[in-house]
Amino acid sequence: MKIAIGSDHGGFELKNEIKAHLEQKGFEVQDFGTHTPDSVDYPDIAEAVCRPVAKGEFEFGVLVCGTGIGISIAANKIEGIRAALCSDPYSAEKAKQHNNANIITLGGRVLGVDLAKTIVDSFVNASFEGGRHQARVDKIMKLK
Repeated sequence: MKIAIGSDHGGFELKNEIKAHLEQKGFEVQDFGTHTPDSVDYPDIAEAVCRPVAKGEFEFGVLVCGTGIGISIAANKIEGIRAALCSDPYSAEKAKQHNNANIITLGGRVLGVDLAKTIVDSFVNASFEGGRHQARVDKIMKLK
């Protein structure tokens, strides 16, 4: 499984922890930056991760900023992206099962490393249920 990952400076440390965690599990992870703790603009990172995810080059993406809010808003501006800000494992699981989310966003300044890893694992291990949820996802994707 190929996973895209990226963060701004507020999510830099957590992104690196999540990347190592995913690689340890055997996933191929491509890091779209930032590669230093220096200040960067989260919309640029969101776009860098989301464009190839939307094209199907990656199964999904992980984005991290200070709270996860700004990068989630930016990600959802990219056509084909369904980004979900998750702060607990249940929400991460449901984001994939019911919304077919292809991006998970996390807050580097609000989540501990162990909880963030558990959240990402829940997202990775979940599958889209389709059925009645597909019709809802189709409606979401038609919104402009």
